[in-house]
Amino acid sequence: MTSLARYAPWTDRRGRFSALRLAVFVGLLLPACLIFGDLALAPVRADPYEAALHACGDWAVRFLLLTLAVTPLRRILSWNRIAGVRRMVGVSVLAYALLHFGLYAAGEQWNMAKVATEIAERVYLAIGLVALVGLAVLGATSFDAAIRGLGANWQRLHSLVYGIGVLAMVHFFLQSKSDVYEPTLMAGLFLLLMLYRLSVKVGADIANPLVLAGCGILAAIGTAGIEYAWYALATGIPADRVFAANFDVLTAVRPAVWVGFAGLGTAAAALIWQNRDVAGGRLGVKRG
Repeated sequence: MTSLARYAPWTDRRGRFSALRLAVFVGLLLPACLIFGDLALAPVRADPYEAALHACGDWAVRFLLLTLAVTPLRRILSWNRIAGVRRMVGVSVLAYALLHFGLYAAGEQWNMAKVATEIAERVYLAIGLVALVGLAVLGATSFDAAIRGLGANWQRLHSLVYGIGVLAMVHFFLQSKSDVYEPTLMAGLFLLLMLYRLSVKVGADIANPLVLAGCGILAAIGTAGIEYAWYALATGIPADRVFAANFDVLTAVRPAVWVGFAGLGTAAAALIWQNRDVAGGRLGVKRG
C-alpha cells in the first residue's frame, strides 16, 4: 500500500485500522497534552518550566518501563499483537526525554553554554545526557530500513536499552534527592522486568505462575534493599525506620509492597489466563 494511511499511528503494517494502536497512541499523547496545558494555563510561577520538566522526565521513565514490559506480557499472555505497539511506545520514551531536556534548556533561557557547563559539573545531569544520547541512537535505528541494514547487529545495539534503563534510574534518584518514593518504585519495577528477562535467559518458563511469583517476591525484597541503601548512603534519614515502614501497610504502602503486588498480580493474571485457555479447550472455544 502506497497511501500515507499506512504510516498513521493507529494503523497496522497493512494500513488497517487498529483499535489497540489508537488506544496506545492516545495514551502516549495524553500526558504531553496535560503537561503543556498546565504550562500554558497555570498561574505565573517563579520557575514556570520546573513542574513540566519533572513531569516529562517522569513519563519518559514510565514509558521506558512500559516498553520493557511488552515482551514479557506477550509471552505471559500469548498476546502477539501487543508486540506491534512496542516501537510506538519506545519512540515516545525518546520524545518525552527530549522534551525533558528541552524544558531544562528553556529554564536556562536557552543559554547552551550554561547548559553545557551545568552538565559537566553535575554528575546526575551527565548521566541523564548519556541516557538521552543512547535513546536517540535507539530511536534513529528503530525503523525498518535500519533493522534491515544492521541485520544481526540490530538486536545487539538495542540491548543497550537495559543499560539506558539503569542510567535513567540513577538519574531519577540523584535528581530527586531525599524524596525518592517514585524513583524507588520505578527502580523496583525495572528490577522486576529484569528478573523476568533473567528467567528467560536461564531457561525458565516465563509464563509459569510460580516463576512469576518468585520474581515478584525477589523484586519486592530487592526494592526494599534499594530504598534502604539509598537512605543509608545518600541521606541523613534513618534507613532502618524507612525499611521497617515496609511492614506497616496501615500507615503507608511503600514501593517494595507495590512491586510485590505487581509481581504477584502478574502471576495471578497468568494463572487465570491459563485456566481460561484450559476451560476454553475443554469446551471447544477458539480464541480470537
